[in-house]
Amino acid sequence: MNKAITEGVVFMPTAFAAGLDVWSSENGRPGDDTYASAANAAFVPSDQDFGGCLEIQKSDSTQKLRYMGQTPMLPGCYLRVTARVKAISGNLPNVRIAGYPALSNGSQVSGVIVSGPAVTLTNYGEITEVSAILGPGNRTGVDMIWGTAPVFAHLGLDLTGPNGGLVRIDDLVIEDVTSVFHGKQLAMVDVRDFGAIGDGNTDDSAAFEAADDAADGREILVSAGSYRLNNDVTINSRIRFEGTVTMPESAVLSLTKDFDLGTYIDAFGNEELGFKKAFQSLLNNADHESLDMGGRRISISEPIDMQAAVNNKDTYAQRRHIANGQFYATGDAVWEPDVFTSQATYSAGDDDKLTNVANVANIPVGALITGAGVARETYVRSKNVSAGEITLSQPMGAATGTQTLTFTRFKYLIDFSGFEKLTSFSFSDIEFQCNNKASGIMLAKTGTVFQVRDCFFTRPRQRGITSIGYGCQGMLVDRCQFLSSEGSEPAQNRISIAINTNANDVKLRNNRASQFRHFCILSGSNAVVQGNHFFQGDGQPNGVRMAGLVLALRSCNTTVVGNYVDNCFIEWTNEREVAPDFAGGFGFAGLSITNNVFLCGEVLPSFAWIVVKPYGTGHFFNGINVTGNLFRGVGAVIQQAEKVDTTHADMNYGNMKNVYFTDNTFNNVFKTTENPVTVSHTQSSAAATWQISGASVLAFGGEARGVVSVVATDKIENSANVAQWGMPYTKVRQGAANDRIDLFWQTAVRGKVSVTMRMDV
Repeated sequence: MNKAITEGVVFMPTAFAAGLDVWSSENGRPGDDTYASAANAAFVPSDQDFGGCLEIQKSDSTQKLRYMGQTPMLPGCYLRVTARVKAISGNLPNVRIAGYPALSNGSQVSGVIVSGPAVTLTNYGEITEVSAILGPGNRTGVDMIWGTAPVFAHLGLDLTGPNGGLVRIDDLVIEDVTSVFHGKQLAMVDVRDFGAIGDGNTDDSAAFEAADDAADGREILVSAGSYRLNNDVTINSRIRFEGTVTMPESAVLSLTKDFDLGTYIDAFGNEELGFKKAFQSLLNNADHESLDMGGRRISISEPIDMQAAVNNKDTYAQRRHIANGQFYATGDAVWEPDVFTSQATYSAGDDDKLTNVANVANIPVGALITGAGVARETYVRSKNVSAGEITLSQPMGAATGTQTLTFTRFKYLIDFSGFEKLTSFSFSDIEFQCNNKASGIMLAKTGTVFQVRDCFFTRPRQRGITSIGYGCQGMLVDRCQFLSSEGSEPAQNRISIAINTNANDVKLRNNRASQFRHFCILSGSNAVVQGNHFFQGDGQPNGVRMAGLVLALRSCNTTVVGNYVDNCFIEWTNEREVAPDFAGGFGFAGLSITNNVFLCGEVLPSFAWIVVKPYGTGHFFNGINVTGNLFRGVGAVIQQAEKVDTTHADMNYGNMKNVYFTDNTFNNVFKTTENPVTVSHTQSSAAATWQISGASVLAFGGEARGVVSVVATDKIENSANVAQWGMPYTKVRQGAANDRIDLFWQTAVRGKVSVTMRMDV
């Protein structure tokens, strides 16, 4: 680059032959003395070595020579000033290139070096060449580093040392030598050329921005060094880092043209810090909506507090996305859970809080709460230290009263719990390589439409995705792999859970989860669980199996369709209710289980794939649809595909409504249950009352509460073999267990009928 060639910039001063009135004996400013009428100077028209030249007799301690023309000082431009000098007589002085750097108003720029290295004249008549390079950047070979403040300069030389000597000076040469520093990098601008120091202490923010302003389509080079940026810096040009930068935690570096993780790692020289600063920029700049990790694996040595990385925000509601990389947990002790025990009070009148919590300040947000009667996956959503209160992720069940509770805070690779609200955030094509050290993702306290797709959660120590509040509202988890580290453990000894949710409208689609304690605990309503494969078997003969999918809300309004449920079961509970006995509402309502494949092997005959577990009395079904499923046992015969777990209470079978259990396929299942069920009954001896049992094959062991149809499938006749044409009437819920219907005929008859009965009305 040469501005004189490319842009026609004039750097060269006029020759002495053009007049000495533009050559000053002071700083070169308007009004300064010139050599035009000086007694100690004269123009020599025909020196044998120089031709026309200036002759000066040194009379001041620093005899100055300054060109009064304004030599422009351009951003990124380096100038070399050269003077050829020879001593004629008298004392031999020192010679150095010097200048006056000026602001736009003509005042001198302070704090910069204004002269180059001095050379001593040693012989009379011997030509000595003196030169110096000046420019904005702290580069090797630059004698006068002026930064970007000067707008123009008055350049020349100084004679120092003893007075009285007579010297002659050839015409000065000022030339653009920027190309010496840029070499072949003509398409780049270096931040050092715009005043960056790179010493790790000086604030280089302005130099970075000046380089960006001057780039004009070229790439910015951050050459070797450590650059301190104390302020927010936005770079709108392409940029390449050979050196690194340091910034305060609150300062944002926005690289709008190179917004990818690799560039941020190069910028900060550290993978974790580079990711944090890239994430900070992602939430503080509108010029990019996604962060590409570029296939990079980041070794994570401690949990990443995502809100602390963006400490100017605790809410965010615009779409942002992170993609294409791996987080890899390293280290050991830093991932150990923090465990606290405290006494607290839980009351039915305020079921989303704990009160009178001892040492509440020590209990971390996001801690899992366990204790007598506490519902699964109950977390600390927030806390009020002054009031001694904790807000819960969900009601924690019938654990009312005062007791000592355990609070366990797992450590997550990616932790959003510091955000009060985070909306429309997503990950894709990321592997969370937890290495049996860390858990995966902890969500924000609230927010909507958090999305994870095409990701791997590999060997999480405790949890894959954790919701500690309502940050899972509308959450989408699609095509992800959840791979447990507990495959060698018996199923009942496992502790890891792939997903939990608290809010509504969650979609879990086409995921695969291997050998967790539970695949998912859903505590909200209106969920869709579709196309997933979750399997939880072990090598134990007659092994215990755990729930793969837990529905912890009785009015769940959830669809479970097209899944492969392998050696685990669907469990439906109301464990979060503070008063679990039925006292109103819809009951266990709104569950559709359709077109799934259910498989098991090496289990006890008492195993069932659909388990309803009421935690209180009086509950009933009010809308459950189980249709089109395949139930298959391998190596064992299962007693029944579905059952009610009566650990706490049984169902109210006399109040069932809208139960459909039809068109399912059963292999190695002893009872092929249905509702409605059609029973064929043959009455061999004539009787006026026929007793027909059907409850044994009604779904969930239901009572015979309704008759849909009675169809004679053979001749109905009396004892004399005379056909009888009268119709019977029915009575339901007959027998001690309400497990049969009775048909009442006008007279004693015998024959064969097909009766369709229901457990509901």
